Amino acid sequence: MQIGPYKLDAPLVLAPMAGITARLFRQICLRMGAGMAVSEMMLANPETWDTEKSKKRRYHADEAGFRSVQILGCDPELMAQAAQLNVAADAQIIDINMGCPAKKVNKKFAGSALLQDPALVRDILQAVVAAVDVPVTLKIRTGWDPDHRNGVEIAQLAEQAGIQALTVHGRTRACLFKGEAEYDTIKAIKQAVSIPVIANGDIDSVDKAHRVLAYTGADAIMIGRAAQGQPWIFRQIRQSLEQNQVPTAPSLEEVRALVLDHIHALHHFYGEYQGVRYARKHVAWYLEKFLDSQDFRRGFNTLVTASTQIDALKYFFDTQQHNEEQTALCLNKT
Repeated sequence: MQIGPYKLDAPLVLAPMAGITARLFRQICLRMGAGMAVSEMMLANPETWDTEKSKKRRYHADEAGFRSVQILGCDPELMAQAAQLNVAADAQIIDINMGCPAKKVNKKFAGSALLQDPALVRDILQAVVAAVDVPVTLKIRTGWDPDHRNGVEIAQLAEQAGIQALTVHGRTRACLFKGEAEYDTIKAIKQAVSIPVIANGDIDSVDKAHRVLAYTGADAIMIGRAAQGQPWIFRQIRQSLEQNQVPTAPSLEEVRALVLDHIHALHHFYGEYQGVRYARKHVAWYLEKFLDSQDFRRGFNTLVTASTQIDALKYFFDTQQHNEEQTALCLNKT
């Protein structure tokens, strides 16, 4: 799939997720086979741009892969400025968020709330496209609610505005993450536009990836929650798509090395105080499938230093070696 001058080497994209798809996790998913990894959203609010959190999110030095940065807001001029700010910080692709269903986002008429106002959508898209010399992409939902699925209209409007790729989550804003994603609207959007379309929503296995690609005709798929704690899902899907291989689960030693490297990197990048806190949620996801890990995860959340977290993880994986057969079964459930 091509986005402007950038050709993805696999039709697999890591979804932007606030508090999750920071630089370190993006790099892991790219190593595991993702063709592109989209950043956490950056607010189109100048008051936030000089905060330490925003500066960390804009840090792209030596970052592998195509640097796609998502921006969020509802004012065309401020969205254009946010795009320029991130391009100046080495973003290669700007992605516009019109898919977030969170109440705190929607009450500011941002994210998927914008789908109610196609005229404003057009103004924002045109302003951002005109403001930067890099490809601009868009992420949407199928509509505002099940009675107002205007995804095809928004997609056509986006193509006319110069958007170069479109990601569609198979739920409306009103659906949040409840129920199951539907792919009929994504299929209709793919048939209605000529720009690349990326299907998103509930793609959590190799089999589901095949079925969604085949049914929708999408150019790629985007994976979000299913990558939390198992970034190797990208490698497994890629093995199946490219080589028609039965996907292989990671070994216990590979998982151990990956988790320890990730947690070490969090401590180093964010400093001990913040790094320890970011590590807690990632460890919870990594260990979720391991049998009898609940007590360990509760105890891990009480640790307040980098060294005790690392020592605890080493101890946990050492104990798992005594039950490697059962552990392998748990890791193979993708």
